[in-house]
Amino acid sequence: MKLPRTTLILILLALGLGGFVYFYEIRGATQREEIKEQKQKIFSFGEDDVQSLTIKTKKFTLNLERSPESSSNPKWLIKSPISGPANDAIVSYLMDLLVKDNSDRTLSTPAKHLGEFALDPPQATINITLKNRQSHQLILGKSNFNGRFLYAQADPAAKPDGNINVLLVSTDFANAVNRELSEWKQPVDNSQKLPPLTIPKPTPTNSK
Repeated sequence: MKLPRTTLILILLALGLGGFVYFYEIRGATQREEIKEQKQKIFSFGEDDVQSLTIKTKKFTLNLERSPESSSNPKWLIKSPISGPANDAIVSYLMDLLVKDNSDRTLSTPAKHLGEFALDPPQATINITLKNRQSHQLILGKSNFNGRFLYAQADPAAKPDGNINVLLVSTDFANAVNRELSEWKQPVDNSQKLPPLTIPKPTPTNSK
């Protein structure tokens, strides 16, 4: 039985619409949900939960601890490789990234390929210890192909299939950790060390 041309066109349109609904509403929704899930915070702890930070770069390893006095200034102290008050603005900049920044997406790759992302060895490693003794780690690699993100690992662990998750995170992390040691120290207020300004008194002269 030969279907009329109009009927055949309607059937093809229905099939095409059904395919569109399937790919957009069903598969598309799944993909959009996956993207939504990928763009999540790197870590779930808050700034006040952090007790100490250890930042290891190719130049040095820096150990920071929160000041025992919550209301003190500075809030952070450098424990090594030198000791003294830390630059709160610099530490807060890094802390803000750790607490609030999201990963753009997650890649699954075999552990043997980590060197391709400059994650083995990495350009920097940040170890975080919380007040409840829990620890977290962020490993930073090189920039991606367009320089918009850094490859990174957060609390790295192998999945059941043996692969490792590689995140894409903000390049601000590189700016936050790749600093000279002097930048991590609290700036010295030289105005407090200057002696008070004194105006010499005129020397009296003997009149004849």
